[in-house]
Amino acid sequence: MVTVSGIGSLPGVDIREALGAVHDLLADPAGEGLVGMPYLPELPARGPGTDMVGRSANLLVDLPIDLQPQGWRLVDRPGLDATRTGAFWREDLDELAEVFDGWDGTFKIQVVGPWTLASELWLPLGDRVLSDTGAIRDVTETLAAGVAEHVRAVKRLLPSADIVAQIDEPSLPRVLRGQVPSASGYRRLPAPDPGDASAAIGSVVAAAMKAGATVTALHCCATRPPLRVMSEAKPRALSIDTTGLDLRAWEGIATAVESGIGLWAGAIPTHREETGEPSAYRAEHDALVTRWRDVGLEVRGLADVTVTPACGLAALSPTAAKDLTIAVNHLGRDLAETAKS
Repeated sequence: MVTVSGIGSLPGVDIREALGAVHDLLADPAGEGLVGMPYLPELPARGPGTDMVGRSANLLVDLPIDLQPQGWRLVDRPGLDATRTGAFWREDLDELAEVFDGWDGTFKIQVVGPWTLASELWLPLGDRVLSDTGAIRDVTETLAAGVAEHVRAVKRLLPSADIVAQIDEPSLPRVLRGQVPSASGYRRLPAPDPGDASAAIGSVVAAAMKAGATVTALHCCATRPPLRVMSEAKPRALSIDTTGLDLRAWEGIATAVESGIGLWAGAIPTHREETGEPSAYRAEHDALVTRWRDVGLEVRGLADVTVTPACGLAALSPTAAKDLTIAVNHLGRDLAETAKS
């Protein structure tokens, strides 16, 4: 069965409205061989604490945060910003329980991974967390614990659902290339060993699975995602923007797929307004199938692909976000037909 879903972020400020839209578009998509995977939306337009970094940093166990001019910083005790972030989380989960009451399919949640947090969070009296190996370890360990509790909390609200945990690592390529600037801006913070990078992400993956997630997906929408490091973290799936990948990157995807890791193909670009009409998705379908065949993967394997937008939809208008999700459904339906051929 081809699965259709979204990455996470949506436009707007009303979480109940956003959850309703996700339910309407993904709970029961039309098409034989097609299944939807709804998700808990992120609405960054609501303000600080709803951005992906602040939202996930609020999950850290015993590591309080507060918002400073530089960004989110680790502090001795929670401030007003952390309190507001927690209130947003409670509102989101309360509305989730109502809108998806009785849901017995798959349901996805999103959290930021350890390396993106380490590159964006600041130490109490110093540089980024990424500058301190001990702080990186602490953030990784407490994130794993926080993600596990988050999975359990959502599972309690949706006891019949299969919970899917998506771990977002948009900054991972910059971290691995040593391109994250220090506080002064005059130097770059050292890149971690690739094995250590995989192990840190892997600890969060393992914690989510142990807490009850049925699938973990590692998401990176960079044009050159570090597929080997991502694969060695042992997620069940890789969520990749496939719209601009070259053949070498596709060969890396083929290696992952052949090893048993699933592909979430971000096959619909998010940089242009989509209409939901055939012209908005047919070319993307053909490009995906062509690349799949080019690297020697069997066409029937397309039935196991999850189709998503290339990235989050928060920058689009509500109408465009809806239309793009419809286009994802159309592409998924066609992909299911192709897989049977």
